[in-house]
Amino acid sequence: MRYVTLTEVYSHRIAKKYLSRSGVAHAITCAYHAFDLAKERKVSVDLATKSALLHDMGHYTWYKNGRWDYNLYKQNDIHAIKGAERAHKLLIRLGENPQYAKDIAFAILFHTDSYIKDSFIKRTPLQEITKLADEMDEETGGLHHYRKIDEEKAIALIKRLDEMIEEEIKVNPL
Repeated sequence: MRYVTLTEVYSHRIAKKYLSRSGVAHAITCAYHAFDLAKERKVSVDLATKSALLHDMGHYTWYKNGRWDYNLYKQNDIHAIKGAERAHKLLIRLGENPQYAKDIAFAILFHTDSYIKDSFIKRTPLQEITKLADEMDEETGGLHHYRKIDEEKAIALIKRLDEMIEEEIKVNPL
């Protein structure tokens, strides 16, 4: 059973605020990658797509002398921590199942090793999918966060993904 759709998540003002900072096109592309990976690995497509859509909502832009400083970002990054907290709060506010919201928050928390050595992380399948979906869309120097997408197209893609999730849940309820 789905408690909250991607369309409801994406349409919320908090999601809009933070996804616009980290890149809507990147978030949607990652959600599609997560759908495919989850379907292949028999993991909840609902939780995987939500995790991937929201995985970067903790991003903060690091500037030095008025210019984006990628090295400063890499040294000080805690976006997964902030993103997990923001996503959890948003999902609970929207009425998501509390356990699902927690699982999604942990998937966001562990989607990157930028703040902790990768060797210390033992990921669940959902966490691994969120990490892989992000990596599948990465561009050197964080350029994937700056790709643009028209709002109308973004909404259409999110709605289509919601339809795909509903179809998959009917065929393969987990």
